[in-house]
Amino acid sequence: MTSAIKDLYTKEYLEPFTSEFKKCNPSFDTETFYSLVFDDHWSSLELKQRIRHITLSLEKVARSYEETISYLMEIAPKCAGHGYLFFPDYVEVFGFSNWELSIKALKKITPYFTCEFAVRPYIEENPTKMMSILLEWSKDANEHVRRLASEGSRPRLPWAKPLAFLKIDPSPALPILEELKRDESLYVRKSVANHLNDISKDHPKLVLELCQAWKNEHKHTDWIMKHGCRTLLKQGNSEALSLFGFEDNPAIQLLSFQMDQKVSIGDRLSFSFTFENISTSPTKLRIEYKIDYLKKHGKHSKKVFQLTEKTFPTGIHSYQRNHSFIDLSTRIHYRGEHYLSLIINGQVVKHSSFFVS
Repeated sequence: MTSAIKDLYTKEYLEPFTSEFKKCNPSFDTETFYSLVFDDHWSSLELKQRIRHITLSLEKVARSYEETISYLMEIAPKCAGHGYLFFPDYVEVFGFSNWELSIKALKKITPYFTCEFAVRPYIEENPTKMMSILLEWSKDANEHVRRLASEGSRPRLPWAKPLAFLKIDPSPALPILEELKRDESLYVRKSVANHLNDISKDHPKLVLELCQAWKNEHKHTDWIMKHGCRTLLKQGNSEALSLFGFEDNPAIQLLSFQMDQKVSIGDRLSFSFTFENISTSPTKLRIEYKIDYLKKHGKHSKKVFQLTEKTFPTGIHSYQRNHSFIDLSTRIHYRGEHYLSLIINGQVVKHSSFFVS
């Protein structure tokens, strides 16, 4: 995805921006801007580096920060999309000279560009003031502004520097999550769930207590809770499993388990199993499998995959799965011994090894 976005940045792609910007500022030197952007180093830059490079190039040919921001706010609706992430980046880099205007700009342009990265330095600079502002934004009529309130204050936002003070104590962000826990927008609810999941990695007890208080409050809240506790559920946390109706030791008997003993890189590992629900009543089960991948330096790294989650009637049930060992940009496979564990309601019911060649 980042490669595809990176490759968007051509002169033709930027022409709508330069055209609109020049309407606001007739003295804007378009050709100088292009020459600064597409310099000798451009081809070697990755996505975030290209965004920052465009930001710095714009600053060199634009007027004052105040004028430039006013123009960016004006033309934002005509330049929406991932390719124009240098709009919020400009606020992030140069906006501290006019704090109030910059916060106004982030709120105004976030419906057109994602601003969760740009707002974080302002949160770090003045946590008390910014958390108060974000709480107000969580009540805004625009879903993008409401989402920014949650997404911008996530303690562990991917691709961003962690907000250390919120990792230590997430309580300043909790009023924002409370405000958004019933939000009608799925876009917002996903952010709230991800925010909860971030918190659960440092404060699992707090998240479980919060979810216990929220339980059955609203269908949107229940959805947020479930997705927000996904890491705890994958870890087999007994309190999290119980919260969502999964028994610690269900009356389950594993009848058979078959798995390929070898798989080549680029192929699929096949495994199947049969179990019996020996309870006298239907039982809610969360069935997962964990693979311990052999890494480059001989250690193993685990990854949990969900097979199914539903209520099983009394009786015998069978499953079969083919797991891909095709190399991806996010996962490179290495030859050697790997392990697969079958997990039901957080409990390992089968653990076997296999060889990747």
